[in-house]
Amino acid sequence: MVNRVVTGAHYGLRDWLAQRITAVVMALFTLFVAVYLLLQPAVDYDVWAGLFSNNVMRSFALLFLLSLFYHAWIGVRDIVMDYVKPASVRLLVHVAVILALVLYVIWSVQILWGM
Repeated sequence: MVNRVVTGAHYGLRDWLAQRITAVVMALFTLFVAVYLLLQPAVDYDVWAGLFSNNVMRSFALLFLLSLFYHAWIGVRDIVMDYVKPASVRLLVHVAVILALVLYVIWSVQILWGM
């Protein structure tokens, strides 16, 4: 009988697919913003304010940021699980990264919607 030791790792297709989907979302948003800015005769505060004055653009920007944060979480989590051996240190790093990412989400919403 095989006795598998559970280490908290997520094996499988879900995380691999999530990273690919978030990468596509980030690439599409980046491409859109780059094309938009290249088509502008001059890029200044008014252009940026005009771009993000629409709630649809704010929503897509938030989707981009959430994708970025989730993509980063998967990558950092996998690296920490591979290279940090003591479970207590691994847990501490995971908690610190999760707290930072949650704070970044809150900050992103405040920036995008001016709360």
